[in-house]
Amino acid sequence: QVQLVESGGGLVQAGGSLRLSCAASTRIFNMYTMGWFRQAPGKEREFVVGINWSGGSTSYADSVKDRFTISRDNSKSTVYLQMNSLKPEDTAVYYCAADYGRRSRVGTSSNDYDYWGQGTQVTVSS
Repeated sequence: QVQLVESGGGLVQAGGSLRLSCAASTRIFNMYTMGWFRQAPGKEREFVVGINWSGGSTSYADSVKDRFTISRDNSKSTVYLQMNSLKPEDTAVYYCAADYGRRSRVGTSSNDYDYWGQGTQVTVSS
């Protein structure tokens, strides 16, 4: 069982930046593919970005490409999401997710992930 704890959410004006962090309670963090999802009010949870166990492979949703950057520090069992040029449509609860296994591809479906954090609210004002 892996516990994931997100932090770094908050209120920011359009065009601003935020950095989310997700700390995992595991000593074998480098065995996990990590992902970020988000869910806006009244909408389904959607994939944002994912990163493989080594950090050598990533996958981004088209809506966040060139604005968001995922990274990981396996020595700290932490994955990060740097969000720049934020837009009001980025407003959502952001969830960190973990998929056990050194996959050949980064999963983009909620079903690909085994463990989830409690979420952190990101609100972008216009």
